[in-house]
Amino acid sequence: YFFSTLFHKKELTRAMKRRFHKVCTSLKEQSNISYAKIASAAGFSDMNLIIIKATSPDDLPVHEKYIQYFLKLFSLSPSTCHSFAISFTRRFGTTRSWRVALKSLILLHRLLRSVHGNSPLWAELLWTRSNGLISLYPCHFKDATSSSSTCSISYTNFVSSYAQLLDEALNCVALDSKKLENQKYQEEKNETFQEKMKEMGEILEILPQLQSIIDRVIDCYPIGVATRSFIVQSAMKHIIRDSFVCYTKFRAEIVVVLENLFDMSYRNCIAAFNIYKKSAVQTNKLCEFYEWCKAKGLCGYYEYPLLEPIPGIQIKALESFLSGMWQLTESSSSSMSDQESSSVFTEEDRRQQKEMMKGNEEEKPLIDLEGEYEDDVSWETVLESSVTFCHSYDQNDLFSSNPFSQQSYESSYYGRFPHNPVYPWGL
Repeated sequence: YFFSTLFHKKELTRAMKRRFHKVCTSLKEQSNISYAKIASAAGFSDMNLIIIKATSPDDLPVHEKYIQYFLKLFSLSPSTCHSFAISFTRRFGTTRSWRVALKSLILLHRLLRSVHGNSPLWAELLWTRSNGLISLYPCHFKDATSSSSTCSISYTNFVSSYAQLLDEALNCVALDSKKLENQKYQEEKNETFQEKMKEMGEILEILPQLQSIIDRVIDCYPIGVATRSFIVQSAMKHIIRDSFVCYTKFRAEIVVVLENLFDMSYRNCIAAFNIYKKSAVQTNKLCEFYEWCKAKGLCGYYEYPLLEPIPGIQIKALESFLSGMWQLTESSSSSMSDQESSSVFTEEDRRQQKEMMKGNEEEKPLIDLEGEYEDDVSWETVLESSVTFCHSYDQNDLFSSNPFSQQSYESSYYGRFPHNPVYPWGL
């Protein structure tokens, strides 16, 4: 009886503390909103007051007028981007209300999607992050307004995942992909082999960044009571729609890489294979994530791109091709070394070198093939069988797209407010 009474007293104390923090946080947020309204009515208006009014602790999404106001302000006075970065840092870093924190991230997301990558807003946000003024990842936010610890954990986890996604998006601004985006809308021109291979190298740098963003999108998976929140659902719609554009770009660029696979160096081929192999697993996860989003009614069915899983036999075919390419490279380099050394080495040295070369041929290759293929089957046979197995496979249509995926999405969704016609996060 004594221990039972002590346990109930501890639970009561925790509940009272949680209730006290909830009341204090609510009073603080309501006081900030009241002060902002009074100051605005009196003729005072600065960046702090505007952000406070835009991120009020209610269950309504961020009003469109604030988005348009900030975009107009940034275009007329680029120096205000610094004030916005500082004010946003103060608002997001000090709040303990999940509604305020989530609406702050939605506001930042909408603004980042609507400005170009060379906008001063990107530079100012990167400056605040590099100086430790803001921390999106790791995110130190912890909700104190929920009625139970379970609800608090649910909202805190979603805010942290969303913040990590935006932090990953900020990293993408360092990549110069303007050439890669504009090449689809320009006329075809003759390129030298060196320029083409340089372009493939730039694409191979961008594709892992796109895959990382897609991973962060999948991590934004609300659980518990967060799935029923209207603000969370509003944030999920923005996240999902941007993932459509991100996946569409990845699909287009990986096709370009596969078309030039036979011309690339062995190192770039290995990098392309690792990207393609990861995309086979990632596509399955993304398909499950989209199915959950469809079941929750997030976005229209016509907006989702068509995800075509990559058969494992195609991965085996590329493994066999790269293994043969590695053996050819080793034999070529060994032949060149033997010819160059024949004029300076003695017969004994050449005999020892051949024995060493013979020993090197028995070493395990960089890619070890395992599975159902025999040793005497060439990679051409495996690749031909993979094409026969997957009758819909085509290098020009590796990921066949939904005709309603990108163009209708950009015209229907992005037409509501000014936007960046390129990649929504500046990539």
